[in-house]
Amino acid sequence: QVQLVESGGGLVQPGGSLRLSCAASGNIGSINVMGWYRQAPGNQRELVARIFSDGRTNYVDSVKGRFTIARDNAKNTVSLQMDSLKPEDTAVYYCYALIRQVGRTSYMNYWGEGTLVTVSS
Repeated sequence: QVQLVESGGGLVQPGGSLRLSCAASGNIGSINVMGWYRQAPGNQRELVARIFSDGRTNYVDSVKGRFTIARDNAKNTVSLQMDSLKPEDTAVYYCYALIRQVGRTSYMNYWGEGTLVTVSS
């Protein structure tokens, strides 16, 4: 079994900052990609940022220059530093990871339960 647990969501004013964290635990052999998706009401889930095991990162255009993703491979954690937040960043943010369990050869996507980020004055 593998679990992803997120923390750090909440209410913040426009222009403020929040930091999301996610820890993967369980029967983990290796982790390829870790990242964050978000889903706003009425919208499809979208990829916000991801980071590969070699440190390469990708960001959706709308958060470039404002959000920073980081990863600790030794601790199996990923974080998302969100600065200059805007009301349109309001969404449920989901951590995900592409993980190979010990004793298996294939990777699978695992998801956290989500954490709500609300940007409002």
